[in-house]
Amino acid sequence: VGIILVAINPYKQLPIYGDAIIHAYSGQNMGDMDPHIFAVAEEAYKQMARNNKNQSIIVSGESGAGKTVSARYTMRYFATVSKSSSNAHVEDKVLASNPITEAVGNAKTTRNDNSSRFGKYTEISFDRGYQIIGANMRTYLLEKSRVVFQSENERNYHIFYQLCASATQPEYEHLKLGRSQENNLLFT
Repeated sequence: VGIILVAINPYKQLPIYGDAIIHAYSGQNMGDMDPHIFAVAEEAYKQMARNNKNQSIIVSGESGAGKTVSARYTMRYFATVSKSSSNAHVEDKVLASNPITEAVGNAKTTRNDNSSRFGKYTEISFDRGYQIIGANMRTYLLEKSRVVFQSENERNYHIFYQLCASATQPEYEHLKLGRSQENNLLFT
């Protein structure tokens, strides 16, 4: 295990993730500055460049802890420090699939109305000059049992309710969908 950073979701925007902060952490040694997601990203970037080896950053936490936001900040850091001008918004491109991924993989739980019930593995590819050239995201559905059973006060995956809400659309008539309340065996 390498560096561990414990970050807390403040549930509001803070002025500690802008370009000026990215540039302040760029090129710094671990420990020279305050603990920050950019310090972790800088260390991984330097190790990749110095040792020419793949690096991993694991972002883990409870539902609502800010994992997606932390991953987004990391990707923005890489795009900025690698001076990948055509990929300056790589995090937007990688996360553009989030609404679809969340509809299929998120559900209401007793603790969170939009709880991720899946895991993501994002791989960012760099060229020999250490500029971003692409990314690949794999999604793993972790809670398949939710499709056929939900605990009290919980819901199925959002996509089922979205499909039922669209049941009257002509392109969905052949699916013979009803309202989610009518399909309560599957959609409670």
